[in-house]
Amino acid sequence: MTDVVEVLQRRAGTASFGELRGIVSGRAIRAALADGLIRRIAKGVYALPPLPDPLAAARAQGGVVSHVSAALLHGLSVLELPDKPQITVPRGQHRRLSPVPCRLHWADQVPSDGRVTSKLRTVLDCARTLPFEAGLTIADSALRLGAVDHSQLMVAAVELVGPGCRRAVRVAVAADGRAESPLESVIRAILIEAGIDGFEPQVVVRDGTFSARIDLGHRGLWLAVEGDGFAFHSSRTSLTRDCRRHVNLTLRGWRLLRFSWEDVMFDREWVVASIRAAMAGPAGHHNWAEVGGLSGDALAG
Repeated sequence: MTDVVEVLQRRAGTASFGELRGIVSGRAIRAALADGLIRRIAKGVYALPPLPDPLAAARAQGGVVSHVSAALLHGLSVLELPDKPQITVPRGQHRRLSPVPCRLHWADQVPSDGRVTSKLRTVLDCARTLPFEAGLTIADSALRLGAVDHSQLMVAAVELVGPGCRRAVRVAVAADGRAESPLESVIRAILIEAGIDGFEPQVVVRDGTFSARIDLGHRGLWLAVEGDGFAFHSSRTSLTRDCRRHVNLTLRGWRLLRFSWEDVMFDREWVVASIRAAMAGPAGHHNWAEVGGLSGDALAG
């Protein structure tokens, strides 16, 4: 059973009642609200309680903000919000009594020139301790924002020793700055873990009258895989625009598989099975310009 708090953590901390009810029961929502695990911030809108200040927690423990808490301070995208500030202290140092709750990590080398681990150190710490998709989300974001470069990340990951070093190398190898959202990073992680090759991020489909980018495209099979976030269609206009984009891509020979946030996060076996089934079918490639006798201008709409 999916926890209400887990759903909110994976939705950047907020969700509407309808979005929650698509995954958890109304009773679970009411119970979490009564227990103070979530709060109502507007009619029909729920959120996690605010986290304690991570910088205050770091000062209290004599350490530095690290891991996912540091990623948030650096402006990186994360898959899940932490339940407590994450702090790294020198190995051997005992937890200090403090009214500020936190989750401690211990390390031999703790930066002494700041209150937050560096961007590179943060990406590596997350890569070696988090599940693959969560670590990849943060690494993709760091590359996209220019916080680190890929060669720098690879060298640093290979030089790591100790627990999680192989996991960090795996994340570094797979990281790609072209990924534009956490949902896209998670889909790519699912493909990698399933051993499905051939898909690349942000494939551009362009001709004289039309241009679009596909989240993940397989050029050989003309197969597109995309994730639709819960707020993807913010208006009727955006829905209409997206429908026309879908039609134009289909007319140009692309088959589109579109998965919701709920599919990707909670039914990955079905996502993988659907992609494998589509890959086993015929490739989409055909002469779109001659479909129905329409010209390229007419198809572009």
